[in-house]
Amino acid sequence: MSTITSIEQLEALYGVAGETSTAKEVDRIIPQYRRYIEVSPFVALATCGPEGLDCSPRGDLAGFVRVHDDRTLMLPDRRGNNRVDSLRNIVRDPRVALLFLIPGSGTTLRVNGRARLDIDPALLASFEIEGKPPRSVTVVTVDSVYFQCARAIVRAGLWDPARHVDPKSLPTPGQILAALSDNRVGGEAYDREWPERAAKTMW
Repeated sequence: MSTITSIEQLEALYGVAGETSTAKEVDRIIPQYRRYIEVSPFVALATCGPEGLDCSPRGDLAGFVRVHDDRTLMLPDRRGNNRVDSLRNIVRDPRVALLFLIPGSGTTLRVNGRARLDIDPALLASFEIEGKPPRSVTVVTVDSVYFQCARAIVRAGLWDPARHVDPKSLPTPGQILAALSDNRVGGEAYDREWPERAAKTMW
């Protein structure tokens, strides 16, 4: 059989993680990890629920994820596609994982914890941008934090402009919507109007 079916088989293949892989994991936001969060403009938020798993991008001005204290993070929920898949999951299963990216850095930061949604008016107001507060704030109680080595980012050449893909070579959102809806939604008008629509609804 070519499928690994036990932890014993997995460890026989990969070995056991050394101290450099385990010493970096802590149950709180230490000053060094806080710095990564403060400069990150992007985090991937992973959640789970009865329908399955979800991983959603979260992006904003650098430092948009607030370090409330060394065991608590706060993420404003900015405008998106309004599917609320992540939020729906959090309401039913609080387990979350976050992966912070920092443009120009290969090192990423991973956080695992439990989340809840807060709609306290004063808290929402504290996250206002251009007079627009988020509709909710995801409050994460930290269980574990550790940095991820840079190999994946280096291999991907993520920040190398020479390896960037020309967006014009990809199907547009309008084309995808049109193909999937038998032209009921999407199309050229959708793509043409999107920049202005996004500019008006960014926050």
